Amino acid sequence: MKILFIGARLFEDVAIYTRNEGITSILTESNPDSKNIELADIHYIVPRGMEGPKEVALKEDVDGVVPLIGIDEPLLGVSKLKEDLESNYGLPVVASPLNTVITAGDKQKTKNFFIENKINTPQFIDTSRKLSKTEFPVVLKKLEGQGGKGVKIAFNQAYLDSCVDEFKDSIAEKYITGIEISIEVLRFNGWTVPLVPVYKGRTTFECIHPLDKLKTAPLMLDNLNNEYIREMAAKIAKILGSEGNIDIDIIFDEKESISYFIEINPRPSGTRYLTAASTGVNPMHELVDMAAGKWNSKKVENRIKKYSALEIPIGNYKNEENNYNFRNFKGENSWIIHGHSDFQRITIRAESLKKAFETADGLNIDYKKFQKDIKDL
Repeated sequence: MKILFIGARLFEDVAIYTRNEGITSILTESNPDSKNIELADIHYIVPRGMEGPKEVALKEDVDGVVPLIGIDEPLLGVSKLKEDLESNYGLPVVASPLNTVITAGDKQKTKNFFIENKINTPQFIDTSRKLSKTEFPVVLKKLEGQGGKGVKIAFNQAYLDSCVDEFKDSIAEKYITGIEISIEVLRFNGWTVPLVPVYKGRTTFECIHPLDKLKTAPLMLDNLNNEYIREMAAKIAKILGSEGNIDIDIIFDEKESISYFIEINPRPSGTRYLTAASTGVNPMHELVDMAAGKWNSKKVENRIKKYSALEIPIGNYKNEENNYNFRNFKGENSWIIHGHSDFQRITIRAESLKKAFETADGLNIDYKKFQKDIKDL
């Protein structure tokens, strides 16, 4: 069994798994200085784009392709490669098809998708007219962008008017005060498995990047049923016809008890370690199983556990375990350190959230600046 992986940055999440499964890993990467290229059995340095990976896939006669793309920009090319390899060569590519990527990659199209399918989403704001004071604040979002990039919040008409030139190609919507939530959904060959809703803190006017937030799983809110979130996430994935792994962003308005669906990201999620810690299901390993032709949605559902998981940004935390050899949780109480040297996070699995914080205390991790979030938990 040979599988081609496109992109080295996330390969460390599957390097040990492929080896243990007896899979020959072939990796393509455009950056010759990537730290993970030597982890694969075979690697190729190719130009940017999908022509190089296609040539390698056919040359090596691989059994499947897994794009390990964690950013939005290349996804359109990936979906076109999928269409080509699957239609013309019968080679499975574990990624979402073109229509899914087009819908998810444009915030206007995503918004229209939610509205057409009667899924709650923040209301549009018509910025061509003068807004009343009660309509502010307004969120301006460029049609493309991720991780809070290309987003501004206008609190008054003067500031909104000053943003007109910069935000010509954008949408404007009502700002929702509430809890930020993400959920990953696995889907392949028509079978769908929604995983666990993840708590990502409260909405802020500062548009804080997800890397700088304390996060937990499963979500624990008295007036929100996690099964509702899972059912809605599965519905979205099915209607879109997504494949592989997608991540759906939601804001829960506590005053109105309404979940507003915000974005869809058809790629591996930044919450994947929390998902793996909480459920015992590693989304990245599931992508490998899909490419290997042995993915079984019912077995995945039966494997889902109910651990507590906690993720804390720790900056530059000196520890030898931040490498691919330590990318699996071991047992009921364990932890993983991951991320670039200055943006490291620790993800802790425990039998309860209290125990997870006790583990953080034992490792001398300071989480005092997240006290506002901790009050929610």
